[in-house]
Amino acid sequence: MGSRIALRTIALGYLGLLLLAPVVYLLYRTFEHGLTAPIEAVTSDVALHALYLTVVTAAIAVPINTVLGIAAAIVLVRHRFPGRRVLDAIIDLPFALSPVVIGLAILLLFGRQGWFGPSFADAGIQVIFALPGMVIATIIVSLPFVVREVAPVLEELGDEQEQAARTLGASPWQIFRRITLPSVKGAVTYGVILATARALGEFGAVAIVSGKVIGQTETLTIHVEERFQQFDLTGAYASSTVLALLAVAVLLGMRRVNQESHR
Repeated sequence: MGSRIALRTIALGYLGLLLLAPVVYLLYRTFEHGLTAPIEAVTSDVALHALYLTVVTAAIAVPINTVLGIAAAIVLVRHRFPGRRVLDAIIDLPFALSPVVIGLAILLLFGRQGWFGPSFADAGIQVIFALPGMVIATIIVSLPFVVREVAPVLEELGDEQEQAARTLGASPWQIFRRITLPSVKGAVTYGVILATARALGEFGAVAIVSGKVIGQTETLTIHVEERFQQFDLTGAYASSTVLALLAVAVLLGMRRVNQESHR
């Protein structure tokens, strides 16, 4: 009994030290001089545009990754084909590569001298130092989360129900909509939560491809860095608090949706 209590105390202390303490200290530094300064910092035109760009980027990247993640998980679990293991390894690349490397690769591909940059430029589409490049970077760094949540659930469920529906004449879309998707709904929810948190907090890859132009291509994470470098600690702390609140809101919202779906 004593060892269990000690183990729980160590685990809670470890989590509190690494997670809770920094958040509490951040809130303290944000509001230690009152509410006026942080509110003015996060409601400035530059900060509001950074918040808007962060939300828009995540709102585009996460649905795309949700669809691609579910499709990739079904392909990896339900099908056997040459190159399957290679595809499985490629999906995990964002976990292994630094986001800065991903941003640099996008820059080399879509820059003026890149493979695809001149073609997009001729079509009047600016990818680098614009929203499209930031969305591409966010999609890549948050790609694996939905796949890695859904694939194990599909493996555990097996395909007996899907095969039975197929023998009864159900179409692939009917099988997916009525059997596969309801079975993995919880895994999809947690994958979306993780992907959204990653998209909202992404810095390295987006910083490379955005150019960090203040008021134009500056997300909220980049805005935090810019305020910190300008010694505007109140602005940096306040924007960091907004990011933390966004992450908590996403977590609570998705959990609420998951609970309602189970009911």
